[in-house]
Amino acid sequence: VSASCSGCGPGYRSPLDMNPHNHMSVCVCVCVAGPREQIVYLPCIYRNTDVLKPDYLATVDVDPSSPTYCQVIHRLPMPNLRDELHHSGWNACSSCFGDATKKRNRLILPSLISSRVYVVDVGTDPRQPRLHKMVEPTELYWKCGLANPHTTHCLGSGQIMISCMGDPNGNGKGGFVLLDGETFEVVGNWEHPGEAAPFGYDFWYQPRHNVMISTEWGAPRALADGFNPAHVKQGQYGSALHVWDWTSHRRLQTLELGEEGAIPLEIRFLHDPDATEGYVGCALQGTVFRFYKTPKGDWAAERVIKVPSKKVEGWMLPDMPSLITDILISLDDRFLYFSNWLHGDIRQYDITDRRNPRLVGQVFLGGSLVSDGPVRVLEDPENQPQPPPRVIKGKRIRGSPQMLQLSLDGRRLYVTTSLYSGWDKQFYPDMIQEGSVMMQVDVDTLSGGLSLNESFLVDFGKEPDGPALAHELRYPGGDCTSDIWL
Repeated sequence: VSASCSGCGPGYRSPLDMNPHNHMSVCVCVCVAGPREQIVYLPCIYRNTDVLKPDYLATVDVDPSSPTYCQVIHRLPMPNLRDELHHSGWNACSSCFGDATKKRNRLILPSLISSRVYVVDVGTDPRQPRLHKMVEPTELYWKCGLANPHTTHCLGSGQIMISCMGDPNGNGKGGFVLLDGETFEVVGNWEHPGEAAPFGYDFWYQPRHNVMISTEWGAPRALADGFNPAHVKQGQYGSALHVWDWTSHRRLQTLELGEEGAIPLEIRFLHDPDATEGYVGCALQGTVFRFYKTPKGDWAAERVIKVPSKKVEGWMLPDMPSLITDILISLDDRFLYFSNWLHGDIRQYDITDRRNPRLVGQVFLGGSLVSDGPVRVLEDPENQPQPPPRVIKGKRIRGSPQMLQLSLDGRRLYVTTSLYSGWDKQFYPDMIQEGSVMMQVDVDTLSGGLSLNESFLVDFGKEPDGPALAHELRYPGGDCTSDIWL
């Protein structure tokens, strides 16, 4: 590893440089060797709980050598109530690696329901973040005609792009807000007038192929307070991927995934910036689609994984889907992970054969199928026994594995249990009363395999202001769901 490189900006030169156990690198700045994670940031939500307090950003110590290991060491409350903090992103990441003037020192924290965007200073003191700026929802409404911001990605230009799910009236509208990377003022829309997608949610871009692909959840007013299956039949939820020209910002293609691909949520290109393929988790039917560039130069998608629904009694419907809610890909592009939020398991697939993922790891951590719960499985195509409830350090896990974050070396998978407060309240009311948790799963990176770390637990049921719902996880130096390479 050479220290002679110059011009190091934030992040890493390549996905493999980000992995501290990769030794293939030839020229990497000393400042960007991928370290073991020491702290993580998590938005904690009070909307839809019994606590009338603002949501906050929690900083959790995950350094095993620290005296405050597994503890929340700092809380930054927001100035407003009922924001529904959800996902977060960076002001700068590996897309700005070539620009030494850029620093990854601001965490961008959009609010899914209030449509505020908070900018948090994590550079001055990473262990004690402070609020830097607040972008009011009227800025998104008036300048962009958008609301319900979701995913944040930093761009190589220095700007920040946030996908949105709706218009100011709660209808579905998949557009994108641009923020200035220095002032954090709303610049305007990324997409051209009239070209927003019918629904929005997540997105990922791959500049070497001049492409960005976005996904669809549903109309914010339909999903705000819970899930109604009738809304799917009414067309209030999406089932398509949208392919955009990265340079011209034009929407080129809509890939309709059909009933099997209903509610496509998290989308991940392979990390290799030369790759022309990736995967998207589709919640409603428990499917994963592979999307790819065809020899003709356009894009297509095919289903490569299906987790079958189970016939049940004692639940809201006779068939319980797995509900794939979060997916991620290891930095070496070898393993795909996803969570089944209703069934209660996390799965690990070897994806070295991109069209034929192979299940190599599975662990149950709660969910709706626990053996002592009200639900009985009548028919299961996979013939799996109903799992016992999971207890860690005396705490019974309520809810189900949901948000995932993988360590840079791929050996530790961090998990939280809250999906979104309106749906948490509907499907896991006990979690509203007892709070969510953060767990850690140990990963076999050689042949595959998942096992729970029984000594790791962060219990957000014991927060000073009352039980909270912790959601997405971020490491200060970037991670495998935030960084994109040019």
